[in-house]
Amino acid sequence: MVVRGRPREFDVDQALERAVDVFWRQGYEGTTLEDLTTAMSISRPSLYAAFGNKEDTFRLAVGRYAQVEMAYVDEALAKPTAREVAAHYLRKNVEAITLPGRPPGCLSIQGGLSGHPQDQRIVEFLASSRSAGEQRFVERFRAAIEAGDLSTAEDPTELARYLASVTAGLAVQAAGGAGRAELMKVAERALSAFPG
Repeated sequence: MVVRGRPREFDVDQALERAVDVFWRQGYEGTTLEDLTTAMSISRPSLYAAFGNKEDTFRLAVGRYAQVEMAYVDEALAKPTAREVAAHYLRKNVEAITLPGRPPGCLSIQGGLSGHPQDQRIVEFLASSRSAGEQRFVERFRAAIEAGDLSTAEDPTELARYLASVTAGLAVQAAGGAGRAELMKVAERALSAFPG
């Protein structure tokens, strides 16, 4: 049996893109439901029906951000050597955090590093998301060691944490006004940790 309801009068992906932009610019704590409904051009009931509450919408926005804005991560992990993985990741990260027309920096960094105690779930969610991303690099660098591409003296966890720390720092610098050219120099300097 097909259940019919009123068709949505808005594009869900487009509305979610607008939510990404609001959370990216204002952070989780600084974003109100009114900010979201205004940016998404939908009513509160429509927001709740399509996305859930503010926290649910934020989680969906972060997922959309990872899928669209950070597609370069999958590209990087597919590169044949550890150095190429790091190079692609760092360079594309700098491009992403300095993209004209988008907020500078990174949603997962600026979205909720701190917040009210009632927002602690968001802080933990973002930390968990970043940790899961970092773990993908740990596994990739472990495979590089097993393949002989990296020295067995290397620690894949340390290398992945190093990359994560550099990109987080780059995002903070971008949010503070640093330009693409100067951040790209930092990325190139960071590549010295990878032989080849």
